[in-house]
Amino acid sequence: MNVLVGYATAHGSTRAIAERTAAVLRHAGLTAEARPVTEVEDAGAYRAFVLGSAVHGQRWLRPAKDFARDHLDVLVRRPVWIFSVGMPAALRGPWRRMAPQEVPVIEKDLPPGLAYRSHRLFSGVVERDHLPRTGRLLFRLVGGRFGDFRDGEAVDAWAAGIAEELRAGVGRGGGPSDGAGT
Repeated sequence: MNVLVGYATAHGSTRAIAERTAAVLRHAGLTAEARPVTEVEDAGAYRAFVLGSAVHGQRWLRPAKDFARDHLDVLVRRPVWIFSVGMPAALRGPWRRMAPQEVPVIEKDLPPGLAYRSHRLFSGVVERDHLPRTGRLLFRLVGGRFGDFRDGEAVDAWAAGIAEELRAGVGRGGGPSDGAGT
């Protein structure tokens, strides 16, 4: 099965997670490639999609939302999984516990009609220069920490689950099978 792991990234974390996801899918015997959504020429050539974006302001980046909107006719007929990359693991205390509440906000901003089997929120790399000056100040005030918070094991497990569903011959299209944000 030809799977697109399409992504929009701001600083590279989302690209790395997409590439890791595609590698797990290939290891499971699927044909998969990670590509920036802006470089996808023929969405119809893919049989399944894993789409991801960095999250800024609790929203996917414009190229990822545009891809989903512009190719909705293809996406509704194929299995789709989505992931978002933010900074929940960089936060501490109550802010970290509130991070899962970001998922429905992200989903509400996605193009209407986009159906997906599951949505995962992963943490990425948060460096000082990724935030504007006022953003750095607020980030530090809420106890945020700079660093690499990617969890390769979590990505691998999620991607392995996708591979298992694809090998089992999941149906076409469809909404969240295990609940949005899981």
